[in-house]
Amino acid sequence: MNASEQAARKKKIQHVIMIIVLILVFLLFIAPFILVLINVFKTKGDINSDPLALIGAHGFTLRNFPDAMAKMDFWNVFRNSAVITFCATVLTILFSAMASFVIVRNGRWKACAILFAAMIASMVIPFQVLMVPLVSVYGGIFHILNSRITLILMHTGFSVSMATFMFHGAINTNIPLELEEAALIDGCSRWQTFWKIVFPLLKPTVATVAIIDAMAFWNDYLLPSLVLGEKQLYTIPIATQMFYGTYSTDIGLVMAALLLAMLPILILYLFLQKYIVAGVTAGAVKG
Repeated sequence: MNASEQAARKKKIQHVIMIIVLILVFLLFIAPFILVLINVFKTKGDINSDPLALIGAHGFTLRNFPDAMAKMDFWNVFRNSAVITFCATVLTILFSAMASFVIVRNGRWKACAILFAAMIASMVIPFQVLMVPLVSVYGGIFHILNSRITLILMHTGFSVSMATFMFHGAINTNIPLELEEAALIDGCSRWQTFWKIVFPLLKPTVATVAIIDAMAFWNDYLLPSLVLGEKQLYTIPIATQMFYGTYSTDIGLVMAALLLAMLPILILYLFLQKYIVAGVTAGAVKG
């Protein structure tokens, strides 16, 4: 066996090992989801007795879903989560895209450099440091808690820095200045240039920011639990806490609620997945 054949065989072995490792990692990550799918169609007793069985001793049941929906007032909390997630995601995309456009195209301004540096610096501050002052100020002084609008604006404020960073990279590397100059020559204003020329070219980054922030807003428990104290304003993560009792927990209802909660965001990801990689790498390499 010559050197080239040895190198090819070594490369093939490395490829096989990499595939095996990736499969194991995939199974490790997908295992909780598989357990939810297996146990959501069982009774509470079957789950407790044999959670790994494909079908419980009492057979296949769909009872967990209507029971879970009734107990958590599903359609109300679903509406709350959908409104908050949609509004916060849209505002984050709009504000961060416009802010990054101004910062990139006015890089010589010290104010833009300072603003962008402040946004980057704010990304390293943990939310846990801010939550007590946040509740004290907005609840104790301004009395504006227990409001969807307050939560939407808070979500937007906490996420706009990361989104601006992503849009900044995409505009700086992928949007030629010549396109904007040509639009200005043709009579477009800066506002029209942004919405008709720049923003449509940011579709991959928009999709990436949308899925990242929508997942974060939809699944967030800590901030909504601090802001929303009234039951009619609860989001899905808060409502799922109703299934956890002091002495017992109905695992079947919990898993049904979790499956209902993850389906909308999973569908959104499936629709936008083709843009994710392009959006993440949009500002990584100078084109």
